[in-house]
Amino acid sequence: MKKVLIAILMLSGIAAVAQNNFQSPKPSKHQLAWHETEYYLFMHFGPNTFTGQEWGTGQEPENLFNPAELDCRQWCNTAKAAGAKGIIITAKHHDGFCLWPSNFSKHTVRESKWKDGKGDVLKELSQACREAGLKFGVYLSPWDRNHPDYGTEKYNTVFAGMMKEIFQNYGPIWEMWWDGANGEGPNGKTQDYDWKRFENIVKQYSPKTVVFSDIGPDIRWVGNENGIAGDPNWNFLDIEGFKRGLGAPPTDTLNQGNYRGKRWIPAECDVSIRPGWFWHGKEDDKIKTPQQLFTIYLKSVGRGANLLLNVPPDRRGLIGDKDVAALMGFKKLREESFENNLMMNAKMFYQFVPKDITFKSVDSNGVFGANLQDFIVEFPQKTKINCIVLKEAIQFGQTIRKFKVVLYKDNKTVREINGTSVGRKRILTFPEENITSFRVYLEDSKGSDNISSVKAYLIDDKLVEK
Repeated sequence: MKKVLIAILMLSGIAAVAQNNFQSPKPSKHQLAWHETEYYLFMHFGPNTFTGQEWGTGQEPENLFNPAELDCRQWCNTAKAAGAKGIIITAKHHDGFCLWPSNFSKHTVRESKWKDGKGDVLKELSQACREAGLKFGVYLSPWDRNHPDYGTEKYNTVFAGMMKEIFQNYGPIWEMWWDGANGEGPNGKTQDYDWKRFENIVKQYSPKTVVFSDIGPDIRWVGNENGIAGDPNWNFLDIEGFKRGLGAPPTDTLNQGNYRGKRWIPAECDVSIRPGWFWHGKEDDKIKTPQQLFTIYLKSVGRGANLLLNVPPDRRGLIGDKDVAALMGFKKLREESFENNLMMNAKMFYQFVPKDITFKSVDSNGVFGANLQDFIVEFPQKTKINCIVLKEAIQFGQTIRKFKVVLYKDNKTVREINGTSVGRKRILTFPEENITSFRVYLEDSKGSDNISSVKAYLIDDKLVEK
């Protein structure tokens, strides 16, 4: 094997990108754009905000909902200041209460005393998001504990009508979030959801919208509500034979994806900044610290997933000061940790095996042929690092199935880090080492490697995942 000097990197550590010829799943352009949002806010808001419940009964009086100081611009300003790229709002939770004056329900903001029945949370938030340059998404629970038609075929038309209203009146809708919950309605019956019909409505009325559920079709649930993606985390999934809700794939499959999956359905990690999803005053002193949020970031975005962080507005209709402080502290930690790329003055070499030479590698899934390729980074002097960030050019698929990072000090190995998946971003942290170079070995089982960026950092040791 022979070393080939590609570049003396003065910028960010960008490596050559080789297109993969293997026909593995690849993201659509809308999925690819979704990957780049990386981090955005969830907002659970509705009658539960005022009752202290997490799941409402559907019998809450409409007048209970009265956020007298509601200010969606405050939400958006907070999200933008926190570095979030968008907001997803619970337009209708399981209690059936609609945050917009839907023509398909009598349990909406129109029936409340808030703004004398003239209020519309979706209108205010969609406008505020556009003004702030944020993406706007909607959570719409199919379960409805209030609607009299729930449990009958008529309800599928109701839910379809609600989706059309949202797409036509509040778009563009960036992400549609479908909860798989399916409990009893006021008549004691459950609903047979017409998911195919609902999917067709998205395609017809808002084809650029990406849809989240247990089985996508565009984004999958990560299998837990702790904000933690699997290690490994594959962007692939097979959905044949599975359903949303009780018929979903096993949680470990949702968490890690399917190594051999035939569809590109990446993971979204949802987690709340508080113990509950809705605002509860008794939880004001239980908000996650910036350090806890940073750890979640490493285990979500740092494993190739997106982070959906729930920050619920309070009864005033505002995000509380303590929640804001935690978000700002979280942003500060991210900025401080990743502002100084130590590879700015490093040299990068690319070592490869000629295409006509095939090596045999063995992993837990059997024997396969692999092209072995590696990147070598040399620092001008001894450099302290404890974090390396790898990025894969996922527009060509997720082809890296195994890798190893070796740290050297004066040509002596000081640490080895083994990994499997990379995906959009893989953040590796380890105890601080004073090194002169490191090498990234790639064992690519599906064709040419797709590494697009390698960066190195020295972050606060207290933040390092060990």
